Amino acid sequence: MPDKNVEPVLKLKFLSHGTLEVDDVDASRKFYEEFLGLEVVRTSPISLMIRLGGTHTYAAVKRGSKKTKMGLLFHNGLDVDTDEEVDECHRLCEEQAEKWGLDNITKPIKQHGTYSFYFWDKDGNAWEILSNPKGGYGWLFSEGDQDGSGHMAKDYERPWQK
Repeated sequence: MPDKNVEPVLKLKFLSHGTLEVDDVDASRKFYEEFLGLEVVRTSPISLMIRLGGTHTYAAVKRGSKKTKMGLLFHNGLDVDTDEEVDECHRLCEEQAEKWGLDNITKPIKQHGTYSFYFWDKDGNAWEILSNPKGGYGWLFSEGDQDGSGHMAKDYERPWQK
């Protein structure tokens, strides 16, 4: 168990952003705004800032010549309220995959205590669409440290499911 009384070395205030790689800044902006519904601002000729539903942002930056595909474990989560909304998003991803360059669209399944599916965009960024309560995985902090498989266990009961 971590010692909650230990003072951190760095006195940081806010986890503000992450970074995605893109090949075509203008095309990626169109995808983010018109397909994913993200809020987007252009920050330079080679970068965008994107966000949805809060102040945490991602920088989307034009990559160099070496294209890589994001691994599944490094995906980006997009929350909806219900399993039915996950199914509708899945249907739309399948329907518009060619238009937006989506691939490897998985089938929605119950996993890690939620219902979700994954897909990759044309830039190789991995996305998960999942049913989650307001605030995403913030509820895990009130649960504290987990033993065993924790929230990854198939029979894990989320607080709102009890």
